[in-house]
Amino acid sequence: MQCSEPGAGEAGYEGDVAVTPPERPRARLQSRRARLWLAMGGGIMALLCVGAVSAVFLLYNDATEINRSEPDIVADAFLIAYLVNRDDQQAQLYTCDSPDLQAIKGLRDEFLRREAEFKVTVSVSWGALYRSPTGQGQEDVSTQLTISSAANGKMNSSRNEEWVFKLQDQGESWRVCGAAKQA
Repeated sequence: MQCSEPGAGEAGYEGDVAVTPPERPRARLQSRRARLWLAMGGGIMALLCVGAVSAVFLLYNDATEINRSEPDIVADAFLIAYLVNRDDQQAQLYTCDSPDLQAIKGLRDEFLRREAEFKVTVSVSWGALYRSPTGQGQEDVSTQLTISSAANGKMNSSRNEEWVFKLQDQGESWRVCGAAKQA
């Protein structure tokens, strides 16, 4: 018996109706699991990113916070700002409202004149900082400054000077209120 209809007898056709193979059941459970794992992974990554950003912020905040908790720490920071970095604005963060800093200003002006006149580089370093209470909420911090000059990478001269810095506690925040060279 022969089929006269076009396409009759070919695989997938029974008469005029096209028969499609049955659909494979979707792996519904697997796709749900995949979405769940993907969502959990994304959530964990988001939490890790938030944690990392928070840690970086806290570390940055701690590193850049101005520490005025102890007189010797304040004196050291003031010396770095005023004599090493030569940054008046930064140095003001560590001083009283109207400090007596004429002597230390004279020393820094001497550095600047010497550098301009002799084409040398003047650097300052200091040793240990010694605290001595002078009254309620007041302390002196003394140290030995070493002033060195160098030209073309070779040291020309060096001298030591004893200095005392007068600090005052302004409500758990120490400030430099004076500086004087010791005779």
